[in-house]
Amino acid sequence: MSIFDSKSILITGGSGSLGKALVRRLLDNTDVRRIAIFSRDELKQFHMRSEFDDDSRLRWFIGDIRDKDRLVRAMHGVDYVVHAAALKQVDTGEYNPMEFIKTNVLGSQNVIEASIDAGVRKVVALSTDKASSPINLYGATKLTADKLFVAANNYSQSYGTSFCVVRYGNVMGSRGSVIPFFQNLALEGKPLPITDLRMTRFWISIQDAVEFVLDSFEIMQGGELYVPRIPSMKIVDLASAISPNSDFVEIGIRPGEKLHEEMISAEDSRRTIRISENRFLVLPVVAEWNYKQPVGSNMEEGKAYASNTNDLWMGIDSIKTFLANLE
Repeated sequence: MSIFDSKSILITGGSGSLGKALVRRLLDNTDVRRIAIFSRDELKQFHMRSEFDDDSRLRWFIGDIRDKDRLVRAMHGVDYVVHAAALKQVDTGEYNPMEFIKTNVLGSQNVIEASIDAGVRKVVALSTDKASSPINLYGATKLTADKLFVAANNYSQSYGTSFCVVRYGNVMGSRGSVIPFFQNLALEGKPLPITDLRMTRFWISIQDAVEFVLDSFEIMQGGELYVPRIPSMKIVDLASAISPNSDFVEIGIRPGEKLHEEMISAEDSRRTIRISENRFLVLPVVAEWNYKQPVGSNMEEGKAYASNTNDLWMGIDSIKTFLANLE
């Protein structure tokens, strides 16, 4: 049995890599009644419909999360929402800040309001490691969205709607991942550009990201910010695993880019507990809805959960094994 059996689910940004993986997992492993794909890109939806052979359980909504009325219409009769829609390119956000604010902040508030108005039971919003101690516009908008979703529980619980946030690092194999970029350059015999040879990143497989999101629906009360315990890797090790004979060219850190990422800041560590082997929980700052804190061990106070000081690492051999499984 699954909590998704006989239920209706909507995924904003559902035609992206994670959305497609979520749909595949739900169709293959649950008796979900209906999955609504809400996104702006009609071409991606067209290709996705073909990929899933026009499965009768799927519904297709062209729409933008900036349009609250369209969201309300799409959410009619929906039980659960995965909010994955966002503008995500760091350098693009630096040049077009207001567009990112309109989508990532105002659009997220529209998702909150529409979910409450439509009587949705649970909403899981997807965040990013760039939302922790942000230095770029994208990260700042995602941190703001995280705050909106957590705080929404202060007034939504009486309506029967609960919100939580899931934050993780780079998704290996997703659209926009550096992996196919490096692979294509290697095939052309070109050097691989690396912004800084010291750079590290958190990495999670798309399958693990899907399971983490779906498990969050199972355990959430509302108001949580969940963070997975996942490995780090050096970008030079990733490049070496993809093409050991290629040259590297150090091109310098791009606007708004960090040398290392973090998923829990040193300040937030004071409100963080580890509730399982592979899951951290950042507790809400203000919980007016009688939040019941789960059992867990306290995170070391004042220590950030960062990609360069992580205790889990993927070396070149483990990266090669992972890449082989992607093929």
